[in-house]
Amino acid sequence: MSTTATETRAEPITAATILRLFPDIDTSGEALEGHDEEQIRLMDEVCIVTDENDMPIGTASKKLCHLMTNIDKGLLHRAFSVFLFNDKNQLLLQQRASEKITFPDMWTNTCCSHPLSVSTETGSNLPDSIMGVKNAAQRKLDHELGIKKEQVPLNDFHFLTRIHYKAPSDGKWGEHEIDYILFIKANVDLDPNENEVQATKYVSADELKELFKDPSLKFTPWFKLICESMLFEWWQHLDSGLEKYENEQHIRRML
Repeated sequence: MSTTATETRAEPITAATILRLFPDIDTSGEALEGHDEEQIRLMDEVCIVTDENDMPIGTASKKLCHLMTNIDKGLLHRAFSVFLFNDKNQLLLQQRASEKITFPDMWTNTCCSHPLSVSTETGSNLPDSIMGVKNAAQRKLDHELGIKKEQVPLNDFHFLTRIHYKAPSDGKWGEHEIDYILFIKANVDLDPNENEVQATKYVSADELKELFKDPSLKFTPWFKLICESMLFEWWQHLDSGLEKYENEQHIRRML
């Protein structure tokens, strides 16, 4: 017996169609009822909406970008993931706060967030976009972990690649991102924002592999994807040979 698949997106997402495809009705407060007030406020931040080739085609609120009803229609936005290592080459992990609306209580890489639709954090070509996410990374490392920008200079960030992935958080929320991967090696002072981060931990590569074996621990889907693909190879070359992995031009599809 033959079956036919139904296409959920009737037309391509472009700058001309974005407002029609993703109407403001999906940003109603009902979806956020019962959540932490500060996290609700942050859901009004304006993200950069892109096509599948990472070209900006519009903007949408963080709330709009993370609703599964919109993700299932193809709404895609730009993001970044920072991997910060100390002078012992240990990776700084964070456990997301219980107050987080998406992926609460999960362990993940040092910092994961979104560049905003502001002049210092956006870009329509790769070099400008990389500089934009580095500026955003400085902002969020301070906001989430209290790391001052003087300890993480822009020139010390290494852009490796971009990954395109999609992952549900629960039935209502999820992620669909072009995620810029940034490495940085720095010794930093931590002052975590308890509304964002409930715990931090430095780990070696072997210690991280052991953590993944612990069934009581939960990890964010993007972190698992990166770990299962290239993280440990990149990590081995942190002090020698990392440049051969930097500035990858194509987008890695992990859908």
